[in-house]
Amino acid sequence: RPAGGGLDVSRIRLSIPAAVHGIPPENIQAVNLRQIGRQPWYQVYVKGSLQPLYISAVDGTADAAQDERYAAEIASGFLGGASVHKTDLLTAFNREYLNIFRVLPVYRFDADDALQTRVYVSTATGSVTRHTDRQRQWEADAFTNFHKLGFIPNKDWRDGILAFMTLGAFFIALLGVVLFVATRPRRR
Repeated sequence: RPAGGGLDVSRIRLSIPAAVHGIPPENIQAVNLRQIGRQPWYQVYVKGSLQPLYISAVDGTADAAQDERYAAEIASGFLGGASVHKTDLLTAFNREYLNIFRVLPVYRFDADDALQTRVYVSTATGSVTRHTDRQRQWEADAFTNFHKLGFIPNKDWRDGILAFMTLGAFFIALLGVVLFVATRPRRR
């Protein structure tokens, strides 16, 4: 993510204990300081909740909508200030956002460009976890379908076929070694 203007710490008026005074301390798992709309906010993760709480570090007001605003700022900043709009909040992996990216939940933002650019943003990490567009996604789908047989919906069948093909390739390679040994020139 490109570096921004930085965080103006002189705007912080509340300490973390003062901001989270109404939350039982044993329920707080993490507190991060985030800059959203040029204002400092505490991002508070509480046990049992996937979405963080946002508490203003200036006046202590809570605002649940800051999570989406923060994600939109990350997406727009990653794309050089381009206009983006939220199209999804993923809490499970799908065909485009695979489990190799490992971070959930993520927001999906689309840019209004000819490339059909889209980014997936994690507010937990404060970063873009995946960036793709029409061409990149076509290449990723081709790789998944040809290399990993992604077009087979049943994972057990797909894994069985891949194991069979791997054993076949090993057997063919072994036959090549045997053929090499059997046909090598003999010394006189």
